[in-house]
Parts: sequence; C-alpha cells; structure tokens
Amino acid sequence: MDINAEYRPAEKGYWEGRKSNPDMGNQYWHQQIEFVNWDDLKNQPENAEKIDIALLGYVCDEGVRRNRGRIGAHEGPKAVRDRLAKLPIHFEAKRVIDAGNIICNDDDMEASQELFANAISDLVKENIFPIGIGGGHDMSYAHYMGIRDAIKDSKKQRVGIINFDAHFDLRPVEGKSNSGTPFNQIISEYHEKGENVDYYAIGIQQQSNTKELFDIAEREHINYSINYDCESSAIEMESLKKKLAPIIANNNYLYITIDMDGFSSAYAPGVSAPSPLGFTPYFVFKLLSFLFATKKVIAFDIAELNPSLDRDMTTASLAAKILDFVVLNYESPL
Repeated sequence: MDINAEYRPAEKGYWEGRKSNPDMGNQYWHQQIEFVNWDDLKNQPENAEKIDIALLGYVCDEGVRRNRGRIGAHEGPKAVRDRLAKLPIHFEAKRVIDAGNIICNDDDMEASQELFANAISDLVKENIFPIGIGGGHDMSYAHYMGIRDAIKDSKKQRVGIINFDAHFDLRPVEGKSNSGTPFNQIISEYHEKGENVDYYAIGIQQQSNTKELFDIAEREHINYSINYDCESSAIEMESLKKKLAPIIANNNYLYITIDMDGFSSAYAPGVSAPSPLGFTPYFVFKLLSFLFATKKVIAFDIAELNPSLDRDMTTASLAAKILDFVVLNYESPL
C-alpha cells in the first residue's frame, strides 16, 4: 500500500565545513559522515564495516500547526546537519551515516509518521542506533512505534520513554493528533493491548501545562520532574537519578527524546514555545551520561527546533552538540 509521504536520500550539500590537511585524516563531521540510502541498508556487502549509528530527519511540522504552534520545525533537520558538519570528530571507532529524510506531503502527518516508523524499525532490526532529527514532537509517536515493531518478536519488549521537555505532550486526541498528543497516544494504544508503558518527563513547567494534563499524569501514574528540580548540582542530580531508577530497572530498553523547548530560552531561543525557566545544557549532558551508562538506550531524537525563530543559530548549534555528545556516549544495548 502506498504511503502519502516521501523518503529522500541524504544530500551531501547539507554537509559543508572547514578543510583540513589531508595527511591528518578526517577532522570534522562533514569529512567523516557517510551517506547510505534507507533502501540499501539491507544490501550492504558482507565484508562492509558495520553501521553503528544513523541520522534520520523528520521533515514535518504539521503537528505543530495543528497544535497552534509557530511552524518552522520542518527546517530543523537541515539546520542541525549544517551545524553538525562543522564540529570536530572524536568518534573514529564508530561508523555514522546520514540515512536521509522522511518528508511530509499534503499536510499528511499520519503518513509521515507511518513512513518514519517503518524506517526506524528497519534501522533497529539491523542493530543500527537511530537518531531522529525533527520536526515536531509528533515524531515521538512514530519513533516509539518503529522501535516496538522492530523488537516485537524478541523476548525483551519493554521500552521505557524518557522525555526532556517543558510539556507533558499528553493531550487527548480530539479529532486529529498533533505535536501535543504523542505520549497519550502511545500509552492509550498499549493500554488497549493490556500493557503499561513507563513514561518519565523531565523539566515539566507548571506554567506550560494545564491542570488537565497534570490530572492525566496522575491517573496514568506518570512520573515527572518539575523544572525547578532540574539543576546540575550533585544533590539535585543524585535525587533525580534515584527517581529514574525504577524506569531503568523495569524496562529492557530506553527511548530518549529531547524537545528543545525544555531548555531555557537563553540557550534555545529557536523553538515554537520558548521559556526562560527551562533547564541548562550542562544538566542535560550530565543526565545523558548517566542514562547512556545503563547501556539500555535503544533510540534517541531531538524535536521542535525552529530555525526561523533562532538567533545566530544558537539553538541549532546546541542541538548539533547534543547529537555529537550522544554519538560519543552511545553503546549498543542489543
């Protein structure tokens, strides 16, 4: 059956940067990144070096529009690649590819989610760690469903969700889903199958979530940390690690997603809903180090970067450095 969304292979034009002495080998991302089409993943030569990590863009912000946000996140994947290309590399032992983009056609977000989920499933089946680059946070519904499809025949099927975000994104679906509904959709669909999905939200801002959303979180036994508790001090960090211990212990794998609007607008002005009350990059990097050390992280993405609202590419640069940090810290859980 045809899906009303488009896959486009990676474009080398997105990856430009400083030239270096060829005698020194590859020094920057734009020199090291490889380009492999999704369709060719299963046809790699037997003697080919294993692919460790794949970047996959989700070029869609229809969910943001439906959620009455400021559109522009569809340019996020391009902006992140532009910034990432210029960073120096420190991951020579890992093979990282750009697998291209999933493109939304005719405002058909659901089709984009379906195609993105199919691509994620293929990557995980090939034991390739997917890094999604959004796009709206509706990407998370597709990302999670792709992971679950890939491991549906495995004995290990429990996948917990850890979301760095100012918002719960637990809105009930009224008519059509949007960027504010993905985790409600996931939890509801698996409830119907008789399964509870563990979901932990980090950085929730009371001023950005209605009482209804807090009530849903309480009803669904969802754990979360308020933004005021998201500090990088040793005391606050140890407290949060203890709160995260149950979701880590209770699941075979972890899916981590970062909504860029969870950061303070001092670090991430280029988002649909900026706030000065968000967390700092140092807090996120410290917590990511802890989470990746569990060796349970099966997938990762960043969402809601809006380059049209950015200042001096600050938010895009932060997103790129997060992805670089993830590549450095990733170890396969499969």
